[in-house]
Amino acid sequence: MRKPLRDTHQTPTIQVIERMFALIDVLASRDEPMSLKDISQLTGLHPSTTHRILNDLAVGRFVDRPEAGSYRLGMRLLELGNLVKGRLSVRDAALEPMRELHRLIQQPVNLSVRQGDEIVYIERSYSERSGMQVVRAIGGRAPLHLTSIGKLFLANDDLPRVRAYATRTGLAGQTRNSITQLPMLERELVHARQSGIAYDNEELELGVRCMAAGIYDDQGKLVAGLSISSPADRLDDGWLPKLQQTAQQISSALGHHADG
Repeated sequence: MRKPLRDTHQTPTIQVIERMFALIDVLASRDEPMSLKDISQLTGLHPSTTHRILNDLAVGRFVDRPEAGSYRLGMRLLELGNLVKGRLSVRDAALEPMRELHRLIQQPVNLSVRQGDEIVYIERSYSERSGMQVVRAIGGRAPLHLTSIGKLFLANDDLPRVRAYATRTGLAGQTRNSITQLPMLERELVHARQSGIAYDNEELELGVRCMAAGIYDDQGKLVAGLSISSPADRLDDGWLPKLQQTAQQISSALGHHADG
């Protein structure tokens, strides 16, 4: 059992966070909803402190109140858990195939997922021999419409969602090659839908081009993208079959059936 926490009236931010975790741990220890009194006793927190923090957690859907005075863990934790699980499993499945693809082509290979209006780089295989300086580290972000993987995700959206994205972001550009007009972006997305491949032609960074293929889970959902980056004058369409095969290999490891 968790050691009871000291309850003081002056609560620094770090102490509030510690208490929040203590409450979540106590709720996680029981299958059934718990009363405020029981939660307070098990954490050693005053009932008023317990009530205040639980109410804040309920606002964020981290805690549910099935009835007055009782609490249980909320669905938001399940949503976040599934999100983390999906990303970790994609990374685990992709790591060795990415390394093998990099070994074959000697260019950086990137694994990214969508988060809102951006992609997030979650893994990369590269070496100094590629002759490219890697600017965006793991954890780095970039707008969907300026990246090859981001375009795959946009191509997976319907037209109203694409137009809503354009309205939200204004399709801001970063180089002279950036696509900043909706009609041009829509044409690019049509090609990506038809071919399953998308490109970044020096749109995010001058001197760098990319090509990307999608990674799908057991439900056929696009969950990540795999891309090859290279100096603009060296991107080779001859790499496409290897890129697609690697993306399919990772998708298969996630339970996806190409003909399903």
